[in-house]
Formats: sequence, C-alpha cells, structure tokens
Amino acid sequence: MSLQKYHIPKGGLPPQSQLLTDKAVFTPSYAVIPRGTMRDIVCSQLPFWNGMRMWVLARPMSGFAETFSQYIVELQPGGGSDRPESDERAEAALFVVSGEIEVSVAGIGETHSLSAGGFGFVPAGMAWTIRASGKDPAVFHWFRKAYVAVEGLGAPDPIFVNEQTIAPIPMPETDGKWATTRFMDPDDMRHDMHITVVTFEPGAVIPFMETHVMEHGLYVLEGKAVYKLNEDWYEVEAGDFMWLRAFCPQACYAGGPGKFRYLLYKDVNRHMAFL
Repeated sequence: MSLQKYHIPKGGLPPQSQLLTDKAVFTPSYAVIPRGTMRDIVCSQLPFWNGMRMWVLARPMSGFAETFSQYIVELQPGGGSDRPESDERAEAALFVVSGEIEVSVAGIGETHSLSAGGFGFVPAGMAWTIRASGKDPAVFHWFRKAYVAVEGLGAPDPIFVNEQTIAPIPMPETDGKWATTRFMDPDDMRHDMHITVVTFEPGAVIPFMETHVMEHGLYVLEGKAVYKLNEDWYEVEAGDFMWLRAFCPQACYAGGPGKFRYLLYKDVNRHMAFL
C-alpha cells in the first residue's frame, strides 16, 4: 500500500453554473495553473501512442522557461507506445502517481514495473517503450529536456527506483521539517537536470526569497501552502502547478494539517550558454 499521497487529475467539465473566479495566472516571471484547469477539453494526444491522453503543463517558450516540457499522461489499461519519443535529443523522466506502467529501455535487456511513487529516467538517444500494465488507468508525469552533452563526460545511466525506498535528505537546521527526496546523484555531473520530491511538515517554510538561475516546474502532490512568487502570494493545493522562469523569487509556508509535498524540476550542472 502506498505510504504517500499523489494527486490525480480528474478531467471532466465543470457545470455551467460554476463561477469563473480562480487563481490561474500567467505573468512574465511565473505561471500558476490550478488543478481545476485540467479538463477534458484541454487534453492532447501524441503520434504512435494508443489509449492515452495528456495535459501539457509546461513547454519551452522563448523569453520564459526555455529548458523543459512537462506533461501529465493518462494511459488506459494496455495503452502505451513502442515509439514514445520522436526527438533523439530528448531525455525523459517519468514519475507515476496512479496505476502501474512497464518501461523497457533498448540495450539494457530489462522491463521495469513502476507504480505510485515510481521514477524512471531514460537518457537521450536510447529507445524505450511503455505500457499501462494494471487493471486501472495509469497516470504519470513526463519530463522532457534536450540533453546538454559535455565533452569528456559520458551519458548518464538509466534509473528506475521508487521514492518510498529513498530516505529523504533533511535541509540543514530544519529539524527534518524540510526535506528532499533525490532521484539523481547531485554529484554526478553527467546529469543536466534534477527531479526531486520536496516535503514540508506543517508550518515549515522556505526562510528566504530564493532567487536563482534554475527554471522550475512545481507540481503539488499533497497538502497545501501559501507560496510567494515574485511579489505575489497564492494559496496552492494538491494538483496545482507552478511554472517559474529563471530568477523568479520564491518562498513558501506549509499550511498543514498534513505534509505539503511537490514534484520539482530544475536544470543544473552546465555552463550558461552564450546566445
């Protein structure tokens, strides 16, 4: 049984009687995409897939966040693809929030089963396949990034783990109330992105306005908080997505009564490119 909670989009369509007031916002430095916007009419599909639909949370945009895309994919039982990726430059990170998937990577001779909390990483240029293997639909996040190779460094290895088997690393001087579950080794310079799960206990905070070069996608898996983005405060809850460009100031207070947890993307370990 899962030890963690993971929000799953419900789709559907609101009734005509629902008010339009919401916290959805897109600014030059950040976007807040509430869970209520993930409806049937904004889904998309992809070539060479069957039994799937997806919500696009983030995509590279000139002058905004430029390094990654992030999808939430829903697969019907048996659905999937033998050709999921059409761009050989793209590395993939998968994080399962519901159901079960099987992922096979060409060249390593293994099929990996991932259930809720499961994480998979496929390096750029490696062929892979995916299937929903359970009786119920599978839902997972899919991060894509054009890999930035460095001469003298090899490509990173595939990774298949589950967050529930990884001990969270507490942040210094927080008594463990702020911790990070890391899927990539932060000292492995072959990686140019990190995917982590960040956990705050009720009342814990980011105690300063983080202002840094890393782009972020933050998908709230569980709980609620008050998040400051640039000059504005927002209440966020499980299922909400925050999309931050480089140097957007950010901080938060975890609201309780339970844990506040989010799935985080950031680009790391590379020189700043000259345009």
